[in-house]
Amino acid sequence: MKEIASETAPTAHHIEDSPTTSAPLPLSRSAPLPLSPPAPLLLSPSASFPWLFSARTDLTVFLGSAVVSLLALWIGARAGVLYSETPDWAWVPAVLLIDVAHVWSTSFRVYLDTDELKRRPWLYLLVPVLGLAIGIALYSEGELVFWRALAYLAVFHFIRQQYGWVALYRVRAGERDALGKWIDTIAIYAATLYPLIYWHTHLPRRFWWFLTNDFTTMPSMIERIAAPVYWVALGFYAFKSLYGWFVAREANPGKDIVVVTTALCWYIGIVGYNSDYAFTVTNVVIHGVPYFALIYWYSRARMKQTRGRGVYRMFAHGPAVFLVTLWAIAYIEEMFWDRGVWQDRSWLFGSPWDIGTLKLVLVPLLALPQLVHYVLDGFIWRRKNNPDFALAPSEPSA
Repeated sequence: MKEIASETAPTAHHIEDSPTTSAPLPLSRSAPLPLSPPAPLLLSPSASFPWLFSARTDLTVFLGSAVVSLLALWIGARAGVLYSETPDWAWVPAVLLIDVAHVWSTSFRVYLDTDELKRRPWLYLLVPVLGLAIGIALYSEGELVFWRALAYLAVFHFIRQQYGWVALYRVRAGERDALGKWIDTIAIYAATLYPLIYWHTHLPRRFWWFLTNDFTTMPSMIERIAAPVYWVALGFYAFKSLYGWFVAREANPGKDIVVVTTALCWYIGIVGYNSDYAFTVTNVVIHGVPYFALIYWYSRARMKQTRGRGVYRMFAHGPAVFLVTLWAIAYIEEMFWDRGVWQDRSWLFGSPWDIGTLKLVLVPLLALPQLVHYVLDGFIWRRKNNPDFALAPSEPSA
């Protein structure tokens, strides 16, 4: 399923600088319009405008996605599926249209951008080639070996993405204090790691990351040690945030939303409910929706930068074509998964295939987009990996 930024070099699964307005940011007036790799993606600090995209967009993609997740829990309770497997009417929007589709959006940042491909061809070639080779090697050792390795890579990716958003908001607000950084960092890691520790120390659960038994059991003592650390870390963050709002007058609402919604959704979805449905709706929505926004903003900026060359032409008329394209690709991928491997949604994808030993290659091949997404996101948003990025003015939209 499923890093974003370090504070000085943010990453979206390592994002360095994130969208600041709902419209593409203008390029620096002091430089000619670039037509190649550099992208106007870096943030400039602005205490008066502490949003990444815009107030409306940030509230929609960060707070709104969490509200949708919690609303889905209420719907699940009313429908009697709260403690059940994820039904198809929830699986299609959550997994197919968000989780699978957001993975493919990385291709707009890398493989469909000829300038970016020319800048680091070896990286973008070797990651999928080596990923497929390693995947086949792992799968040949056993199905569980493969899925366990992919599950822990996905977990790392999910945790780092939430940390990355926090780091971006710190950069955006110009927060440089070391103590504040430590409190923020420990809080967001506690918000994600403690539920996972609880999960590992209470196996078996009624849900798994990818496949049954893809997590290994931990001693229960670890959870007993982690629990007070979790509550103290969130308590320190709450105190610091309230002090910023009411005393120092240095509020960072976007960062607070990310920390609070992450803590809430991860705790409810993993600790609060022992349910595949609850885990799915609280896990993928708050992860995938903000990433869609990031890629869309970046692509709109690149559209202006390249004067609409190549794939970026599709972003001239809003997000519809972008989303429909991703949904179509996601459907094709899931069709191969279902007909060749899972064989449990023939009503949506068609009759099962008998692929026999081809499964050894097909499974790692179909999982490759996820693996590439996990790995490349550790490179494509980091400043130190993208030295040609240029700061662009960041102004709130009217």
